[in-house]
Amino acid sequence: MTLMQYQTGILTSPVPDAGRHLFFKIQDAKAVPAALARLQEWEGQAKAVLGMGKSLTQALGKNLPLLRVFPALTGPAVEVPSTQKALWCWLYGTDRGKLLLQGQQLQALLMPAFELVETLDSFRYLDGHDLSGYEDGTENPQDEDALAAILAEDAPGGTYVAVQKWQHNLARMAGFAQQEQDHIIGRRLSDNEELEEAPEFAHVKRTAQESFEPEAFMVRKSMPWIEGERSGLHFVSFVKNLDAFEVQLRRMVGEEDAIVDGLFRFSQPLTGGYYWCPPVKNGKLDLSFLLS
Repeated sequence: MTLMQYQTGILTSPVPDAGRHLFFKIQDAKAVPAALARLQEWEGQAKAVLGMGKSLTQALGKNLPLLRVFPALTGPAVEVPSTQKALWCWLYGTDRGKLLLQGQQLQALLMPAFELVETLDSFRYLDGHDLSGYEDGTENPQDEDALAAILAEDAPGGTYVAVQKWQHNLARMAGFAQQEQDHIIGRRLSDNEELEEAPEFAHVKRTAQESFEPEAFMVRKSMPWIEGERSGLHFVSFVKNLDAFEVQLRRMVGEEDAIVDGLFRFSQPLTGGYYWCPPVKNGKLDLSFLLS
């Protein structure tokens, strides 16, 4: 598999200034092949990452063994919902107005096969921080390790992605003493250093990628969001196999040992979806697997 067999936005660094996420459901299954053929030629894909859900591959009679529907999970006093959609698109750039117009263009291009059912605008805060003030994606693998973490393990190539919208209660987080905030994350806010004696519920300890068997490495491209008085983190995690994300999530909700990730003390997920991000060929989406 070559370097450019993934959508370029997946490994673009740092995260962009602005993003717009669009989620679609299938409205007319018979029109899907024609819509995807147009999508392959869409000029806007140069600044976009697109992912296909399980219902879309099934509508075309295709099977990706590693693709599945996002699971709804529960743990002690916590819930993780599944809001799986057929198609996800992440538009990115520097101008929110241009992203809005680009999204409208995409919506028109996909009609009547797909209906837009959800949108979310995200942005870069500081140098890639969460609104809580803590840096996000510190443990992202780099260079060849990043490629090894994202390149899909099954035949069609591309990569997989987990997408979640987390809503924060920033006032609650601010009400904790600084040491308690650091314990929730597992890092010091002051210098982003990992705490050697972090409690078992610390987010960093719950999700330590090398602590799983096999190791669960991922490339995170998460960005904050604000809608009126609500805000949080739009979590986007690219992986070669969705197990790498899911084992971390299951540990976070306490499936292993009934210890719930400290993150749930001030944040909760509102959405969740899994998608396959097709590879590119000659600078364009390669949807031959779906359209053949």
